[in-house]
Amino acid sequence: MKKSLVLLLGLILLMPSFAFSGIVTFKIGYFIPQAKSDLWAEEFNNMSFSENSFHNTYFGFSYEYFFTREISFALTIDGYSKNKSGYYNGYVGYQDVDETLWAYPDDYVGDFTPSHSFNISITPVQFSLKLTPLGRRNKIIPYVGGGVGIYLWNVRLRGDLIDFSDEWYDTVEEVTIYPIYSVDVREDNRISVGWHVFAGFMFPVARRMTFEVEFKYNSVKGKFPEDDPNRGFHGFEPFDLSGYQISLGLNYWF
Repeated sequence: MKKSLVLLLGLILLMPSFAFSGIVTFKIGYFIPQAKSDLWAEEFNNMSFSENSFHNTYFGFSYEYFFTREISFALTIDGYSKNKSGYYNGYVGYQDVDETLWAYPDDYVGDFTPSHSFNISITPVQFSLKLTPLGRRNKIIPYVGGGVGIYLWNVRLRGDLIDFSDEWYDTVEEVTIYPIYSVDVREDNRISVGWHVFAGFMFPVARRMTFEVEFKYNSVKGKFPEDDPNRGFHGFEPFDLSGYQISLGLNYWF
């Protein structure tokens, strides 16, 4: 819902600009997170989901203003969100007489399976320069570009968390165990700045319409707060929000 409101707001704010010559583009795409920071690694190493679990489709909108036949400015708003639930690989949970929860190796039957959900959402607002080196009157119109962006993002982990840093030993069963905590940690409405590059092709389908295929790479890191050691994801390195986008778009020229 939040992503839809941001896209709608962007469209409303850009309406006055439509008096100038340019392009409006509506896109559908596929986002592949780069996922190269330690929080991602912690999840993929311990949980039943994988990197592929966080690939997802998205919708986007772009307004483009022509400076010349070859150079233009583009403002683009996209929205990506993925929520994935999974269970811990190799562990089951037990509750002792004090109602404390413990993770045991899955050689045991267990009272329950420790699990949690991991949610990521990213809304980039990007400012780009776009170059069409062969002009805009060909049957195939190649283009390249790049720029900077403001990235609005959220991350949330909710459910069971096994604390592997707190190792215990069950002297009866002669096995290493770990405490399990019920958590709901999040970072909401965070803002980071990053950069992007892209390339693609436009194909004319009507007098004022073209169809486009585009590949884009985004590079951005989201920093977790460091002032409060008891807050959220304190202690993790900057969260990798980078990723690859493949999109199809319908352009209207005016």
